[in-house]
Amino acid sequence: MDVLRVDGVYKFYGDIEAVRNINFSVKKGEIFGLIGPNGAGKTTALRMISTLITVSSGSITVCGHDVATEGNAVRECISYLPEDAGAYKEMTGRKYLQFISGFFGDSAEREEILRRGIEISNLGERIDSKVGTYSKGMMRRLLISRAIMTRPELAIMDEVTSGLDVMNAHSIRTLIREIADSGVTVLLSSHNMFEVESLCDRVAMINKGKIIMEGSPSELLKKYDANNLEEVFIKGVGAFE
Repeated sequence: MDVLRVDGVYKFYGDIEAVRNINFSVKKGEIFGLIGPNGAGKTTALRMISTLITVSSGSITVCGHDVATEGNAVRECISYLPEDAGAYKEMTGRKYLQFISGFFGDSAEREEILRRGIEISNLGERIDSKVGTYSKGMMRRLLISRAIMTRPELAIMDEVTSGLDVMNAHSIRTLIREIADSGVTVLLSSHNMFEVESLCDRVAMINKGKIIMEGSPSELLKKYDANNLEEVFIKGVGAFE
């Protein structure tokens, strides 16, 4: 089943064509990578899927719901973690997750959501420390747990390991794989080609607002006679210039 379908989507800002005629779909339990150079249209696409900005033309369906007409239903089945996401620094990690869980369900459901969030964060005793004292890696774990503890059908993550050291980035990638293995569909945008190649089941590259390639990492390596996805990226973008 396609959790996400993007069909012939355009986005205009006045005379600027930010996204033009993009098409892709993501199946349940997949980790799908959306990659491309800066300014290519990745974040615009993610924001349209997340209902944060409107589609100029074409259609996007999430869990069978049209983002243009059923935004509330879409928001109930997704989570979106942007690159610049933050949390209230004066709250403890536990209080922050408790605050977020308060928007969902009855008291029993909220307690279960909070329990899952604490478990996913894997912060140990630091869950009761103020968020302002967290390292960047700890903050990312807290934010991912916030995004996943509600068990969304589609988790949208933008540059989720940006700025992290090797150990923390590896930990976050392991967590994302575990999330997908549990049945959550993940739409991932990243500039880290090692991360995309090692995590994603399929990848689409966008450049100048247009999808220029799509396939599994192994298919793209073969098509472009490349040793790694970074080479594919360079060759793909170069061929489109």
